[in-house]
Amino acid sequence: MKYHFFQKNRLSLITLASLALLAGCDNSDDYSENHPSHQQSSYLEKYRPQLQFTAAKNWQNDPNGMVYFDGEYHLFYQYNPNGNSWGDLSWGHAVSRDLVHWEELPVALPVEKDADGNVTQMYFSGSAVVDFNNSSGFGKADRPAMVAMYTSYYPTDMTLDNGKTIAAGTQAQSIAYSLDKGRTWTQYEDNPVIPLPPAGYESQFKEFRDPKIFWYAPENKWIMVAVIATQHKAVFYSSTDLRDWNFMSEFGPANAVGGVWECPDLFELPVDGDSNNKKWVMVININPGGPAGGSGNQYFIGHFDGERFTPDDDSVFNGEAPVGSLIADFEESESESGWTATKDLQGAYLSKGDRAGQSGVSQYLGEQLVNTFVNGDASVGSVTSPAFKITDRYINLLVGGGNHPRNPDAVEDSVPPSGDLLFAGADFEGEDGATYDDIGWTSSGDFVGQVVASGTIATQQQVSGFMGRKLVNSYFGELVGKGGDAVTGTLTSANFTINKPYINFLVGGGNHPYGAEGAAAVVLLVDDKVVRSATGSDSESLNWTHWDVQEYQGKPARIMIVDENTGGYGHILADQFMAGDEPAQPVSTETTVNLLVDGKVVYSVTGDNSETLGWRSWNVAALKGEMAQIRIVDNSTAGFGHVLVDHIIQSDRPRQIANWGDFGSDFYAAVTWNGAPDGKRYWLGWMSNWNYAGSIPTTPWRGGQTLVRELSLQTIDNKIRLVQTPVDALKSLRNNALFTLSEEKVVAPGDTLLADSQVQGQVYEIEAELQPGSASEAGFKVRTGSHGEETLVGYDAAAGEVFIDRTKSGTNAFNSGFAARHSAPLPLSDNASVALRIIVDTSSVTVFSGKGEVVLTDQIFPEPTSQGIEIYSKGGDINVKSLTIWPLKSIWADK
Repeated sequence: MKYHFFQKNRLSLITLASLALLAGCDNSDDYSENHPSHQQSSYLEKYRPQLQFTAAKNWQNDPNGMVYFDGEYHLFYQYNPNGNSWGDLSWGHAVSRDLVHWEELPVALPVEKDADGNVTQMYFSGSAVVDFNNSSGFGKADRPAMVAMYTSYYPTDMTLDNGKTIAAGTQAQSIAYSLDKGRTWTQYEDNPVIPLPPAGYESQFKEFRDPKIFWYAPENKWIMVAVIATQHKAVFYSSTDLRDWNFMSEFGPANAVGGVWECPDLFELPVDGDSNNKKWVMVININPGGPAGGSGNQYFIGHFDGERFTPDDDSVFNGEAPVGSLIADFEESESESGWTATKDLQGAYLSKGDRAGQSGVSQYLGEQLVNTFVNGDASVGSVTSPAFKITDRYINLLVGGGNHPRNPDAVEDSVPPSGDLLFAGADFEGEDGATYDDIGWTSSGDFVGQVVASGTIATQQQVSGFMGRKLVNSYFGELVGKGGDAVTGTLTSANFTINKPYINFLVGGGNHPYGAEGAAAVVLLVDDKVVRSATGSDSESLNWTHWDVQEYQGKPARIMIVDENTGGYGHILADQFMAGDEPAQPVSTETTVNLLVDGKVVYSVTGDNSETLGWRSWNVAALKGEMAQIRIVDNSTAGFGHVLVDHIIQSDRPRQIANWGDFGSDFYAAVTWNGAPDGKRYWLGWMSNWNYAGSIPTTPWRGGQTLVRELSLQTIDNKIRLVQTPVDALKSLRNNALFTLSEEKVVAPGDTLLADSQVQGQVYEIEAELQPGSASEAGFKVRTGSHGEETLVGYDAAAGEVFIDRTKSGTNAFNSGFAARHSAPLPLSDNASVALRIIVDTSSVTVFSGKGEVVLTDQIFPEPTSQGIEIYSKGGDINVKSLTIWPLKSIWADK
């Protein structure tokens, strides 16, 4: 794939005593990025997963090349050997014998560069097989070849050594082989083996990627499926030797198409364990457009005849509007609609598709829709419906446009907070031509001698939201003969005394948190230690933020502005540092559709940074009979600072658009292992989301893989569903149970069952069966802490949904949409209960519910001290039929 720009407290649930630090020293001169001494890690860093694979250091995304051979499960993955952010994509490599414990190996396919250090080839996603019959001719009599097929990304025009010419930006399919179980690799001399997409799609050569290959025994041939990403097409090829490929067919578009299609897979499974009744499963990963926003994973069930995949009728959902009561279809004029518009949207919020300067608006119904791209993204305002009565369980609506969620703490209009400047120069005002040093700051790096910025610089997008005439703007590279974001350095203020409980200031620019490689941030230094930090939101519009500094009142401090980033949005904007008695309120920058009851927002949804509209659903069963309104809000002037809305319909069921493999936010690029023993089918995904992958607060690594899951097909409620369970070997990590319920127990709201038992920890497993009874909601609070941190995992009885709520889970300021509740529909079982298997790690929660047909995976970033576990209910008593909690050992315990 490619990058998208964008029991007791004394018993720790991580058995730290069994974790040997992986410290190593090497005095040899043989320095290599892949040398074992440079792959060491304590594996005890803050937020480091203890149950799931992460590389010791650096950036990691999609799983690749997953194949079983000679007792080893191979996991290759997209990897940057040179840093903690996306770039220099190579194939990292790890192996396991049980799909739980992993050993990281040297990089398998490293990025290629010329003598000047410029990238000539990156290795994007792909797959691997073992060629036991030596159809490729690469193998030896006693050593079958492991053959990888991957997408070669060529960033510039070039002629390869074999004479093939390549256009800049090409994504082509290439192969390499290994005769030593994947440890070393040889590229095929005639790469790429598929240089262009099939006939009719040649112009899509920059969007042709992610080949999955497998052996099709009925016809003794290899099958490859790849994607033409922006066209929502899966394309199928065949080969007898893995070198020469013939195009056979295509599939799509179908179901979720709100973003690019990536990382396909195709495999066969028995239905309900019947080997005489098998179905094929087609997997398509999508970004954006997932069920929780951003990245997601969908599947189709159907038939494959060796040439073409045909989905079953009940596996495909058409794009028609759901049956129900229409609230609005926006087909009449604005004056006839009864909706009320404000600001730039008055008399202008409806359009027939694209507006000037806009392209790709699609998947709306009828002729018109709400499109707030009135004067480009500079337009702001709201559109509010007449009042209506909620009469059904769901409101379904089509939504597209920008991903700018609602911030309940934000205000509509910018009102500067009261207070005083922290120090002279804290507002950056001064004489024209004055440098940052002239107004009292101490500069380093490229900031030395740089004149204080007065707004937008050179080709930068319009900068707004600062006060007065001046600000910090580190996008000044073009002024010194470099790219705008190419400059780095720091500005440090004079000492000041913290004499108020809050420091308020304006910040903008890139989202590159301090503490990670490539920071672009503002930090607070007390006793020369960074105690607070803030960064931008990938916007040229500055907004108010604040630090609570009550614990530091009376201490001397300094502000430091840091720009270490030379990539996209690799700059920082800052202004107006003030001491205040109250925290500053940020200004709303949302692009949202909101449901209002009694004038208050009860549900809100935003787009996915896509001009393709997709169905969203609100479960409003608990609000039946209430009067409500819909309000569409566009307060953003940043990129994708607009919202698209069409048909809004009340219905008795949610509008299903796809069969989702995971309903959480952090399961993407999922593909399966080839060649697993006994016909088993296992998969995992990248545990992240392109909405915030580059900003999560981890170091020295960023990104990792989910728990491995075994797949099966089961008939549930008369429909074949993909069912997932953790691999059996995960149970080997269990220590003696911390808590076991010996008999059923009724739990009332406020019950302290688990707290009384002093059950605590960071890494553990919960198995429970709950009967909600009269309660509207029931479940568990995990990773609870003294400062209000908690993550809720439970069942919403009114909505009929399983959910993870991470709105208070811990650190979340790195992305405005991270703090959210993610849910999935699941009816209660025949005995009115819900089964939950919850795996809690240091920085994630994975929930398997029902029979495994519903799974949610979410990252969380709580403090290590947040170790509480509680059972809770709302609105009534619940019956706990069974409950066991086990501590889990770290997979790194033997390192």
